[in-house]
Amino acid sequence: MSEPFAPWQQCAYDQTVAALDAGRLGHGLLMCGPAGMGKRAVALKLAEHVLGHGVDAAVRQRNAQLIAAGTHPDLQLTSFIPNKTGDKLRTEIVIEQIREISQKLALTPQYGVAQVVIVDPADAINRAACNALLKTLEEPAPGRYLWLVSADPARLPQTIRSRCQRLEFRLPPREEALAWLQARGYTEGVSREALDAARGHPALADRWLQGEGMALRRQVASELEQLLLGKLGSVELAQRWTGDEHADLRLRHAADLALKKAADGLTDPARLNKLAAWFDAANRTRDLLRTTVRADLAVVELLLAWNAANQMQSKGTNR
Repeated sequence: MSEPFAPWQQCAYDQTVAALDAGRLGHGLLMCGPAGMGKRAVALKLAEHVLGHGVDAAVRQRNAQLIAAGTHPDLQLTSFIPNKTGDKLRTEIVIEQIREISQKLALTPQYGVAQVVIVDPADAINRAACNALLKTLEEPAPGRYLWLVSADPARLPQTIRSRCQRLEFRLPPREEALAWLQARGYTEGVSREALDAARGHPALADRWLQGEGMALRRQVASELEQLLLGKLGSVELAQRWTGDEHADLRLRHAADLALKKAADGLTDPARLNKLAAWFDAANRTRDLLRTTVRADLAVVELLLAWNAANQMQSKGTNR
């Protein structure tokens, strides 16, 4: 059984179902908003609604079971596929996949109701594939739906975006997010701390509370202070930070902690500028972790910059 929708998911679902039932939803839909907001879950539930339109309860139940199992013949979910050697997934959605979508949408629905194709993440469609997708969007057929799911819709060409209706998933109001977290069993204090760390993103806050995210954040804050006090060396800390699968999250937390320090020192322009520059450097280092650059060396350089900026600040304060 699927988990009940969060309030922001339910709002997006209800809004789209109303448009569908009123005949106001076209062939192409761009579902966009921050990663982790449950866009794919809403898309699948919408597919269940579309593919169950006008059928009896037994067929709707069968549809729901097939969709949950990923085997409904009138629903296609397009995402990353293995590369030619089969040892890892591609990082782009390629033209062959888009051609398969066009072929799929040209077929008669097997259950006679509709055809739905969901592309997630749509912002990973490469240029050649976008050109092929544009043709499919320009030639809609009745009962055929093409839904694009994206956390970064600006990466899609304007020609694609302009041919889709847009469904925005926005971060909910803070009090709504706090109420949702507390309903999941967290105390108010813990909920506020996690929501602040996640910059208002309740699902991300929940994931960090369920896993190691918040504990890792506290550890990163402690280690940065130990670095300044000389109790930890840059090389040792860099090796620690890059020694497991949490390197990216550690750098994300470190960058956010730099912003928090900047907010605490807004009356000191020099401090603000140094911390803002370090925030940018931390995010550039996160990008470097996805390349062949040695991760520990890149993080050593970042940590040395952290020390240098804070030591300069300290010296300036003592004058």
